[in-house]
Amino acid sequence: MEQKVKFGIIGTGAIAAMHAQALNASSNAELVAVFDKVTERAAKFAGEYNVRAVNDFETFLADPEIEAVTIATPTGIHGLVALPSAKAGKHILCEKPLDTTLEKTDEIIRACEENNVVLSAVFQSRFGSAVQEIKKAVDAGRFGKMVLANAHIHWFRSQEYYDSATWRGTWELDGGGALMNQSIHNIDLLLYLNGDPAEVFAYTDTLTHSGIEVEDNAVAVIKFKNGSLGTIEASTSCAPGFPRRLELCGSTGSALLEDDCIKRWTFAEESPEDEDIRAKYADGENMKGGSGDPMAISYEGHRRQIQDLAKAVISGKNAKLSGREGRRAVQLICGIYESAKTGKPVKFS
Repeated sequence: MEQKVKFGIIGTGAIAAMHAQALNASSNAELVAVFDKVTERAAKFAGEYNVRAVNDFETFLADPEIEAVTIATPTGIHGLVALPSAKAGKHILCEKPLDTTLEKTDEIIRACEENNVVLSAVFQSRFGSAVQEIKKAVDAGRFGKMVLANAHIHWFRSQEYYDSATWRGTWELDGGGALMNQSIHNIDLLLYLNGDPAEVFAYTDTLTHSGIEVEDNAVAVIKFKNGSLGTIEASTSCAPGFPRRLELCGSTGSALLEDDCIKRWTFAEESPEDEDIRAKYADGENMKGGSGDPMAISYEGHRRQIQDLAKAVISGKNAKLSGREGRRAVQLICGIYESAKTGKPVKFS
């Protein structure tokens, strides 16, 4: 029987169900306990998944059966639970983003490194097979000189969505709006596939939702360190919500990813497997995003990432998606916010 890493979930809000389902579907991970400061909610969640509910956080962290935790709290609370979890020696899978600021993100990363625990930031889209095909082509140089790299997230969130929890749409606990919450996955893929930014200039605005502090629309222009140019369009105002798009254009090839489907795969020099790739990924593999409904996503990406983290824990090796990898999208988004606030471009060292 395959060795299993035993997990506890911190926070039992909407995304926690995705974590629980992914854990239950993993061959090398097992859910054993949950914690939530709202004891009734924790008890109900634990009953649904036939695990223990722990009512005291210190008791939860002291439990020797729990080897790793997934953090499913509002973003602004990530650091408050991640730091003591790291000090307790628990390996961590933390929902995106790691925290609301780069400073808090770095504090979490340092705590995990100092306590020798595995930290992985949830960017489950990287584990999609179509993304991996594009990454392989990038690394093989099939795109030639990269020219343009664009991420478009034209999603929709109702007013009721923002009204459903007091933390939604706040800087303190949500960390931002359409960029930091909804678009961060596609921004992570943009960096994963095209490399780090050198400079960004941006505008943000709140155009269709009331009672929120953060942006529901943003546009950014990027100059990447590899010399290419790019754009980000982020929105939660585009009814009824459309598949997210990521486009890479180079001097010898181009690819277009729509959710988890490859809609364009064209190269100056065709390889024998190109036609098979076009056919295989034309309809994706059920890892679509929640363009109009935040819960209309599959847990498959989470399952793959949890399996990777558990494998790292068992083998003593690094996870494929480390805390430092998770930092990259936070850094760019914070730069976008700074540019929008100051009206000036922001350069990255």
